[in-house]
Formats: sequence, structure tokens, C-alpha cells
Amino acid sequence: MKILAINKRATFDYEILEKREGGLVLSGQEVKSIKSGHMSLKGAYVTSRGLELFLTNSNVPAYQPKNTSESYDPTRPRKVMLHKQEIKTLLGKITQRGLTLVPIKVYSIHGLIKLEFGIGKGKKKVDKREDIKKREDKMRIARALRPKA
Repeated sequence: MKILAINKRATFDYEILEKREGGLVLSGQEVKSIKSGHMSLKGAYVTSRGLELFLTNSNVPAYQPKNTSESYDPTRPRKVMLHKQEIKTLLGKITQRGLTLVPIKVYSIHGLIKLEFGIGKGKKKVDKREDIKKREDKMRIARALRPKA
């Protein structure tokens, strides 16, 4: 498994309750661009239209910008491939509890590009501050335990 893109803000802004994976429907040049590491999940989210899920607002620049048609949109919604039953259960959970689908990372496995996304609950400012405090405490402890030269 080769990780191609990570959404660093996902775990900071959301409490991930459950993780799922699905395939992405992409064009050939998008696959090449993503595999060469040119994808951004910053500000991306997963939306639903009927019984279909789409990765919205993720940026995939053209592989060869000079050879790309003028109609290419790098932030177009890309379909997420899941079984209908999985989609129904996800949509049920989201509408019931007021949760959201957050993309976590995109990776390649056996030549296929997969999206890992989670069912997330938005964190409040207090929760974010607690996370920052915990991270700083861990760094402080690690510095204290490090042998001095």
C-alpha cells in the first residue's frame, strides 16, 4: 500500500467514529497525476446524491497541463465506488446523528486507487485545545527522556 495523499486536518477537526474505504472513478490523466503525488485533500468532503457518493473539492491537477483540454476541472466531484447497501447504511447513520463523511487518505493498492474516509463528528474548540495540550505534553516528555550528548 502506497499512501498518495493525506488529509491532515481530518483528525484535528473531526472525531472519526468509523472508517470505510471505497474506490474512486478517475480518468487516465488523473490516475497518473495522483500516482505521481499531485493530489490535495485540503478542504475536501464526501457528499451524496441519491444513492451515490462523491469526493467533492479535492484538487487533482492535470498530469501534463499543456496537453490537457480547456474543459478539465481539477476540483470536479469524483464518484466513490461502494456497494448500495453500504451507502444506505452510511446515509442512515449520517442523517440520524448529524454526522459527516470526511476523506482521510488516498492510497494505491494493487494498482487501484482507493479512498479511506470516515464518519466524523465535528470537534469543538475546547476539544481541539485538549488535543494540542496532549501533543505538547508528549513532546515535552520525549525531550526530557532523550539522552543528552
